[in-house]
Amino acid sequence: MIGGVLQGHVFIATSLDGFIARDDGSIDWLNAANAAGEDHGYGDFIAGMDAILMGRETFRTVAGFEPWPFQLPVLVLSRTQDSALLPAWLAERVAIVRSLPEATALAAARGWRNLYIDGGETIRSALAAGLVRSLVISRLPVLLGQGRPLFGPQVTDVEVRHVCTRSFPSGLVQSRYEWP
Repeated sequence: MIGGVLQGHVFIATSLDGFIARDDGSIDWLNAANAAGEDHGYGDFIAGMDAILMGRETFRTVAGFEPWPFQLPVLVLSRTQDSALLPAWLAERVAIVRSLPEATALAAARGWRNLYIDGGETIRSALAAGLVRSLVISRLPVLLGQGRPLFGPQVTDVEVRHVCTRSFPSGLVQSRYEWP
Protein backbone atom coordinates (compact mmCIF):
# COMPACT_ATOMS: atom_id res chain seq x y z
CA MET A 1 0.00 0.00 0.00
CA ILE A 2 1.40 3.38 -0.98
CA GLY A 3 0.15 6.19 1.24
CA GLY A 4 -2.97 4.21 2.14
CA VAL A 5 -3.79 3.53 -1.53
CA LEU A 6 -4.75 0.18 -2.98
CA GLN A 7 -2.08 -1.38 -5.20
CA GLY A 8 -2.54 -3.57 -8.24
CA HIS A 9 -0.02 -6.24 -9.20
CA VAL A 10 0.20 -8.19 -12.45
CA PHE A 11 1.59 -11.73 -12.85
CA ILE A 12 0.98 -12.92 -16.38
CA ALA A 13 2.40 -15.11 -19.13
CA THR A 14 2.73 -14.16 -22.77
CA SER A 15 3.95 -15.85 -25.89
CA LEU A 16 7.31 -14.64 -27.14
CA ASP A 17 5.43 -12.36 -29.54
CA GLY A 18 3.38 -10.78 -26.73
CA PHE A 19 0.03 -12.58 -26.83
CA ILE A 20 -1.82 -13.69 -23.68
CA ALA A 21 -4.36 -15.86 -25.51
CA ARG A 22 -5.28 -17.05 -28.97
CA ASP A 23 -7.90 -15.05 -30.89
CA ASP A 24 -10.60 -17.39 -29.53
CA GLY A 25 -9.39 -16.86 -25.93
CA SER A 26 -7.69 -20.25 -25.71
CA ILE A 27 -4.64 -20.53 -23.47
CA ASP A 28 -3.80 -24.15 -24.34
CA TRP A 29 -0.26 -23.10 -25.30
CA LEU A 30 0.42 -22.39 -21.60
CA ASN A 31 0.25 -26.11 -20.84
CA ALA A 32 3.92 -26.58 -21.77
CA ALA A 33 5.01 -24.28 -18.92
CA ASN A 34 2.58 -25.88 -16.46
CA ALA A 35 3.74 -29.38 -17.44
CA ALA A 36 7.32 -28.53 -16.42
CA GLY A 37 6.21 -28.53 -12.77
CA GLU A 38 7.83 -25.16 -12.09
CA ASP A 39 6.09 -22.65 -9.84
CA HIS A 40 7.75 -19.63 -11.52
CA GLY A 41 7.30 -17.64 -8.30
CA TYR A 42 3.50 -17.70 -8.45
CA GLY A 43 3.14 -19.16 -4.92
CA ASP A 44 5.14 -16.32 -3.36
CA PHE A 45 3.33 -13.75 -5.50
CA ILE A 46 -0.19 -14.93 -4.66
CA ALA A 47 0.68 -15.19 -0.95
CA GLY A 48 1.03 -11.40 -0.91
CA MET A 49 -2.35 -10.71 -2.53
CA ASP A 50 -5.67 -10.03 -0.82
CA ALA A 51 -7.96 -10.63 -3.81
CA ILE A 52 -8.01 -11.08 -7.57
CA LEU A 53 -9.55 -8.67 -10.08
CA MET A 54 -10.16 -10.06 -13.55
CA GLY A 55 -12.24 -9.24 -16.57
CA ARG A 56 -15.28 -11.11 -17.83
CA GLU A 57 -13.38 -12.92 -20.61
CA THR A 58 -10.69 -14.15 -18.22
CA PHE A 59 -13.38 -15.29 -15.80
CA ARG A 60 -15.11 -17.26 -18.57
CA THR A 61 -11.83 -19.06 -19.19
CA VAL A 62 -11.00 -19.88 -15.56
CA ALA A 63 -14.59 -20.68 -14.54
CA GLY A 64 -14.20 -23.96 -16.41
CA PHE A 65 -11.06 -25.01 -14.51
CA GLU A 66 -11.43 -27.96 -12.17
CA PRO A 67 -10.65 -27.68 -9.39
CA TRP A 68 -11.32 -23.96 -8.92
CA PRO A 69 -7.78 -22.51 -8.90
CA PHE A 70 -8.21 -19.62 -6.47
CA GLN A 71 -8.32 -19.48 -2.69
CA LEU A 72 -8.63 -15.68 -2.68
CA PRO A 73 -11.83 -13.72 -3.27
CA VAL A 74 -12.35 -12.85 -6.95
CA LEU A 75 -13.86 -9.67 -8.37
CA VAL A 76 -15.02 -9.91 -11.99
CA LEU A 77 -15.14 -6.67 -13.92
CA SER A 78 -18.20 -6.85 -16.18
CA ARG A 79 -20.81 -4.38 -17.35
CA THR A 80 -23.03 -7.18 -18.69
CA GLN A 81 -22.81 -10.13 -16.30
CA ASP A 82 -24.79 -10.22 -13.07
CA SER A 83 -23.85 -11.96 -9.82
CA ALA A 84 -27.16 -13.79 -9.95
CA LEU A 85 -25.85 -15.70 -12.99
CA LEU A 86 -22.91 -17.17 -11.08
CA PRO A 87 -23.04 -20.89 -10.31
CA ALA A 88 -24.07 -21.46 -6.69
CA TRP A 89 -20.70 -22.96 -5.79
CA LEU A 90 -18.99 -19.69 -6.81
CA ALA A 91 -21.44 -17.26 -5.20
CA GLU A 92 -19.39 -17.06 -1.98
CA ARG A 93 -16.08 -16.67 -3.82
CA VAL A 94 -16.85 -14.31 -6.71
CA ALA A 95 -18.44 -10.86 -6.92
CA ILE A 96 -19.31 -8.97 -10.10
CA VAL A 97 -18.33 -5.29 -10.24
CA ARG A 98 -19.35 -2.91 -13.02
CA SER A 99 -16.31 -0.61 -13.11
CA LEU A 100 -12.74 -0.23 -11.92
CA PRO A 101 -13.75 2.52 -9.45
CA GLU A 102 -16.43 0.18 -8.02
CA ALA A 103 -13.84 -2.59 -7.69
CA THR A 104 -11.33 -0.37 -5.90
CA ALA A 105 -14.02 1.03 -3.58
CA LEU A 106 -15.15 -2.50 -2.67
CA ALA A 107 -11.54 -3.59 -2.12
CA ALA A 108 -10.88 -0.58 0.13
CA ALA A 109 -14.09 -1.20 2.08
CA ARG A 110 -12.97 -4.79 2.72
CA GLY A 111 -9.54 -3.64 3.85
CA TRP A 112 -7.72 -5.18 0.90
CA ARG A 113 -4.41 -3.57 -0.02
CA ASN A 114 -3.03 -5.74 -2.82
CA LEU A 115 -5.02 -6.83 -5.86
CA TYR A 116 -3.81 -9.38 -8.38
CA ILE A 117 -4.93 -7.90 -11.69
CA ASP A 118 -5.52 -10.46 -14.46
CA GLY A 119 -6.80 -10.29 -18.03
CA GLY A 120 -5.64 -8.07 -20.88
CA GLU A 121 -8.37 -5.44 -20.88
CA THR A 122 -8.45 -5.28 -17.09
CA ILE A 123 -4.66 -4.90 -16.92
CA ARG A 124 -4.75 -2.12 -19.53
CA SER A 125 -7.55 -0.33 -17.63
CA ALA A 126 -5.67 -0.65 -14.33
CA LEU A 127 -2.50 0.69 -15.97
CA ALA A 128 -4.38 3.67 -17.40
CA ALA A 129 -5.88 4.38 -13.96
CA GLY A 130 -2.46 4.27 -12.27
CA LEU A 131 -3.43 1.28 -10.11
CA VAL A 132 -0.60 -1.09 -11.14
CA ARG A 133 2.52 -0.99 -8.94
CA SER A 134 4.33 -4.11 -10.17
CA LEU A 135 4.32 -6.19 -13.29
CA VAL A 136 5.73 -9.70 -13.69
CA ILE A 137 5.72 -10.91 -17.29
CA SER A 138 6.69 -14.50 -18.07
CA ARG A 139 7.50 -15.08 -21.73
CA LEU A 140 7.13 -18.61 -23.02
CA PRO A 141 9.27 -19.85 -25.91
CA VAL A 142 6.42 -20.08 -28.39
CA LEU A 143 5.36 -17.79 -31.24
CA LEU A 144 1.61 -17.65 -31.78
CA GLY A 145 1.66 -15.24 -34.72
CA GLN A 146 -1.65 -13.71 -33.69
CA GLY A 147 -3.94 -13.55 -30.71
CA ARG A 148 -4.95 -11.25 -27.89
CA PRO A 149 -2.09 -8.90 -26.98
CA LEU A 150 -1.15 -8.02 -23.43
CA PHE A 151 -0.69 -4.36 -24.30
CA GLY A 152 -2.45 -2.11 -26.76
CA PRO A 153 -2.49 1.54 -27.81
CA GLN A 154 -1.79 4.04 -25.04
CA VAL A 155 -2.29 7.77 -24.78
CA THR A 156 1.13 8.37 -23.20
CA ASP A 157 4.32 6.48 -22.49
CA VAL A 158 4.38 4.47 -19.27
CA GLU A 159 7.83 4.45 -17.67
CA VAL A 160 8.68 1.44 -15.51
CA ARG A 161 11.80 0.29 -13.69
CA HIS A 162 13.27 -3.13 -14.50
CA VAL A 163 13.90 -5.04 -11.25
CA CYS A 164 15.14 -8.41 -12.47
CA THR A 165 14.95 -11.07 -15.15
CA ARG A 166 15.39 -14.78 -14.62
CA SER A 167 15.08 -17.89 -16.72
CA PHE A 168 13.75 -21.35 -15.92
CA PRO A 169 14.72 -24.82 -17.22
CA SER A 170 11.44 -24.95 -19.21
CA GLY A 171 12.69 -22.02 -21.31
CA LEU A 172 10.33 -19.52 -19.70
CA VAL A 173 11.93 -16.09 -19.14
CA GLN A 174 10.41 -13.87 -16.47
CA SER A 175 10.92 -10.14 -15.92
CA ARG A 176 9.73 -8.01 -13.02
CA TYR A 177 9.01 -4.30 -13.36
CA GLU A 178 7.92 -1.70 -10.82
CA TRP A 179 6.87 1.90 -11.03
CA PRO A 180 9.51 4.48 -10.05
